[in-house]
Amino acid sequence: MWSLMLLFAEGEGGQGGGGLGTLPMLLVIMVLGFFFLLMPMRRQQKQQRELLTGLKRNDKVITSGGLIGVVVDVRDKKDDDIKEDEVVLRVDDSSNTRMRVLKSSIVRVISSQAAESK
Repeated sequence: MWSLMLLFAEGEGGQGGGGLGTLPMLLVIMVLGFFFLLMPMRRQQKQQRELLTGLKRNDKVITSGGLIGVVVDVRDKKDDDIKEDEVVLRVDDSSNTRMRVLKSSIVRVISSQAAESK
């Protein structure tokens, strides 16, 4: 144990700069982390917001729970118990089954032409 401590003490004395040699390297790592981690996340959030604001009737969508349906109605915050925008989806054409889902649960819009052709 003492021999390891002596080796570390000798290694630190040989640097000469103290702890200032690691500070620029730490700053470089933080800047690179910002560009490689935070910037793509912001871009993805912006794309999701654009997807949800461009949502319209007859768009075929997929929710985060795996539900596939066609948008029948896009509703704003109307109810007092629901604090988010909601979307009414038609999930079955034969029985005209409809479901209300939160707008934030929609992860992908397939296309409006595919839904209109059916």
